Amino acid sequence: MAKPIMAKATAVWLVDNTTLSFKQIADFCGLHELEVQGIADGEVAGGVRGFDPIANNQLTAEEIKIAEENPLHRLKLKFNAAAQGEEKRRGPRYTPLSKRQDRPNSILWLVKFHPELSDGQIAKLVGTTKPTIQSIRERTHWNIANMQPIDPVALGLCKQSELDAAVQKAAKNREAAMTDDERRKLLSTEDSLEMDTEPKIPTAIAGLETFSLSADDEEKEEDLPDADSFFNLPDNDDEDDE
Repeated sequence: MAKPIMAKATAVWLVDNTTLSFKQIADFCGLHELEVQGIADGEVAGGVRGFDPIANNQLTAEEIKIAEENPLHRLKLKFNAAAQGEEKRRGPRYTPLSKRQDRPNSILWLVKFHPELSDGQIAKLVGTTKPTIQSIRERTHWNIANMQPIDPVALGLCKQSELDAAVQKAAKNREAAMTDDERRKLLSTEDSLEMDTEPKIPTAIAGLETFSLSADDEEKEEDLPDADSFFNLPDNDDEDDE
């Protein structure tokens, strides 16, 4: 559900100028019901000036009147064509000044541990420019000697879910661009472990399995006496005749 702009200031105005329930205001402004109660008690949003949703074309007086008469009615944000697309504003991610000095270290971490990420994906994750990423890839950055790779999630430059989504997308794009031969060469860990180990022949005796004797060598082997003939002993009958 779309939320009004300046939600907390709008809630302040609705608390001060209407009889809407805390739940109705909380649902409309995207706040917690206890937070709206804190606004009414003066404990929350102290000093915040109310923002009139009627004057700013976010609600109609008729819509507020219906909600006041029916506590179960949910306020509906008035359609504003000028506000369309505001949540999908394009542009580089804003990085606080306190964290901008660590941004090159996070780029170095992404380049080192996730080389599959494109420059555009890295720029979107940490809010930088492609020339900066390219200089770190090529190690021509002016401060490359003093840089250390640091996880951008640990630095608070991006969320872990955003990094995981970018890595998965890069992996899919990389697999889609592979040829059939390259894809066949990729084996999972399970497949590689199940494969039989190929027997290897030592280099020193490689080729001996195809060695064949020449005709002269075969004749020489036939002339050699049988080894069993050296152990033939005379029979006992011959000794008795003597």
